[in-house]
Amino acid sequence: MTAIIIIVVACILLVIGYVYYGSWLAKQWGIDPGKKTPAVEMEDGVDYVAAKPAVLMGHHFSSIAGAGPINGPIQAAVFGWVPVFLWCIIGGIFFGGLQDFGSLFASIRHEGKSVGEIIKDSMGRRAQKLFIIFSLLVLILVIASFVNVVAGTFMSDPGVMGITTNPTGNQTTAMISVMFIVLAIIYGIATNRFGIETLPATIAGIIGIVLIVILGLNVGLALGRIEWIVLIGIYICVASLVPVWILLQPRDYLSSFLLYGMMILALVGIFFSGFAGTASFNIPAFTSWTTPIGTLFPALFITVACGACSGFHSLIATGTSSKQLASEKDAKPIAYGSMLIESALGIVALIAVGMVFDRYTGGEFGGPPAAFAAGIATMFADESSSVYSTIYALLTLAVSVFALTSLDTGTRLSRFMFSELFLREEEATWKDATGIRKFLAHPLVGTVSMVLIGCILGGLSLSQIWGLFGAANQLLAGIALMAVAAWLGNAGKNNKMFFIPMVFMLAATITSLIITVKAKIVMIGSGVALWGDWFQLIFAAAMVILALILVVESIQTFKAQSAKKA
Repeated sequence: MTAIIIIVVACILLVIGYVYYGSWLAKQWGIDPGKKTPAVEMEDGVDYVAAKPAVLMGHHFSSIAGAGPINGPIQAAVFGWVPVFLWCIIGGIFFGGLQDFGSLFASIRHEGKSVGEIIKDSMGRRAQKLFIIFSLLVLILVIASFVNVVAGTFMSDPGVMGITTNPTGNQTTAMISVMFIVLAIIYGIATNRFGIETLPATIAGIIGIVLIVILGLNVGLALGRIEWIVLIGIYICVASLVPVWILLQPRDYLSSFLLYGMMILALVGIFFSGFAGTASFNIPAFTSWTTPIGTLFPALFITVACGACSGFHSLIATGTSSKQLASEKDAKPIAYGSMLIESALGIVALIAVGMVFDRYTGGEFGGPPAAFAAGIATMFADESSSVYSTIYALLTLAVSVFALTSLDTGTRLSRFMFSELFLREEEATWKDATGIRKFLAHPLVGTVSMVLIGCILGGLSLSQIWGLFGAANQLLAGIALMAVAAWLGNAGKNNKMFFIPMVFMLAATITSLIITVKAKIVMIGSGVALWGDWFQLIFAAAMVILALILVVESIQTFKAQSAKKA
């Protein structure tokens, strides 16, 4: 019954936050349904393409979710369920939701441009360039981390290649994921070139999902890890460059139904197990201030990540979603609403690991996704049953699909920001640049460069990459909050709600990175450091330096705004 109480209270609080705090934010900032959005005014058929609200909701939600709201809360559960629960709720309503909604709103008032452009208008061009460099470093970690995760989820044993019958879980996941891409392309062409309405196309798409799942459970695709890294690299290059209506919009929209289905299945399992007693929630309310992953501050707030607040969300809101938003009235449900649904997913993940907590802490599972799948499957049936095996396979598939979704969206974002880095103020696109800058700002150059670096790092399987990603991602959230607050201040709008979340996120993440730097310096001094430790030291130190420079720039901006008001 503890699990039922947790999920019911969480849902009530998140709904209250959406209805009251979300509406208050929209009123404070002046959301105007009558104002044309960049997707309408600047439609180009490639990046600026107005999407129907349900389709854009699917893209945005699928892109921000990824594996983060599952991995983070499960890893942080070692602190006990109460700290994770509180941070998912408070963080989602007052930190993550604020950042996502604010970033999307600021972007649609800036021609659908990135946080870097918002920073340029409020804090200057130097701050913009520093932010772009910072964001590109984060996106390298995103690509490297998720390439590693997805390739690990797809790979087969060495020597096994091609189409297989009686597939393993990895081979099933690989086949379904590949077929999912084909299905998305068919959906995109059908709705955008043949004019098929969203409802019948969606019904056909869902039927298609069921069919490819059945196919994947019987026929698998077997390739080695390196082969998958190469293919994933090629795929995300193409996905970054083709028009959004061909692949990005339809793939994310259709994949969102997997996530919705996964959450509904989990909710049914929570209530079923609570009343039938098929599984029990056994995470302590609180364990200790210090755990194997660190002290409560800052480790909890770094580890939970996407379940409460994530800087990657601001890049998605300003990089792709703002270019597809058809009306400002949809900004609240798509940005703020998606974040709160993700917080609910974080609570679901917490409950799932609670059903197998002793086994998880005992090291029985290879990682959080496996513990998540096992926890929900345990709610329905015994481990030896076919029901358990089927639910486990479907949930593992859903997690891998969302990791791949975040990966291709992140690559498109890196293309935008890589080009921005080399453009002058008067140059709108790479075509306006000259000489070497025109070459470097070309979409293909940026895409290939970022994918190559990310895939090489992902191929090295460095465990340090994921640890750095968490801190860098949360630091990006603090900077995004700072950027939107500065822009709102310049626009004469209320930005006071940003200051506490901004300061807290910056303090937590910079503290975490400094701890990492100190630990790596000690290792190097002791002569036991490996190449990965040097990588982590250099990357963490660069993040801290860039962040501190941006903090100084923001303080000067806020002082100037305050003086102007006086």
